[in-house]
Amino acid sequence: MGELGFIILFAAIVIIAILNIKVVPQAYAYVVERLGAYQATWNVGLHIKIPLIDRIARRVSLKEQVVDFPPQPVITKDNVTMQIDTVVFFQITDPKAFTYGVDHPIAAIENLTATTLRNIIGDLELDETLTSRELINTRMRSILDEATDPWGIKVNRVELKNIMPPSEIQDAMEKQMKAERQRRESILRAEGEKKSAILVSEGKKQSAILEAEAEKQAAILRAEAKREATIKEAEGQAEAILKVQQATAEGIRLIRESEPNKEVISLKSLEAFTKAADGKATKIIIPSEIQGIAGLATSFKEIIKEDK
Repeated sequence: MGELGFIILFAAIVIIAILNIKVVPQAYAYVVERLGAYQATWNVGLHIKIPLIDRIARRVSLKEQVVDFPPQPVITKDNVTMQIDTVVFFQITDPKAFTYGVDHPIAAIENLTATTLRNIIGDLELDETLTSRELINTRMRSILDEATDPWGIKVNRVELKNIMPPSEIQDAMEKQMKAERQRRESILRAEGEKKSAILVSEGKKQSAILEAEAEKQAAILRAEAKREATIKEAEGQAEAILKVQQATAEGIRLIRESEPNKEVISLKSLEAFTKAADGKATKIIIPSEIQGIAGLATSFKEIIKEDK
């Protein structure tokens, strides 16, 4: 019986020892109390708890946590009531302060977020609220981080998730946005038409310039061609006159070489006067020295007719 009791006692001690060996996982911390008072904070690793004396008061996650709070009614400076919901990113940096600093820390953060948001929005008008998200986020993070520091909590980021104005305000904003879009569309259309008209005008201007330049070049070419034709015509006339003069000079030379007598010269003169009259002259004055030759020529023609 003594051996059995020893075995049972040994087994009980082993079981109790095994049950009081604790392993703290990564990104967690255990707050340990001894006889109801804070004893230590266990970090990652193996730890042994004294049975019936030590107890784990709280298991704390050291990971960054995200809490999405429901929409809160807030009133702007110009008395517009809207609903805003927030998202808070926080991390526990001091497990002891988190355990003993505040009761229900998440609820405390939610209430602190709501009051801080009301205070900030109360100093802004509606338009400023809608366009100042970054400013509101920064101010809320700073205030919440400072307020939660004694609780062992660090607020890393605060975001306004949704800003929901009243329905009539939303309708008015949509109408305003629609009117603004229509105004911008009209401006863009007018700008496009203006640019199009300018381009058309520039095109006509360039076309007129090119046409005038082409007409100028054509006129220059025509003048050059006319000048060259006139030069060629003058050269042709000069050449013709030169040839006539040369022929005349050649005829005179031949006449001189043939040594014509007075009668031949008189006959040639008579032929010249005949050609000059050409049946069109109404009065011709014939020199006296040619008149005798003319009578002789007439008589000579009559003699030839009788012989025939």
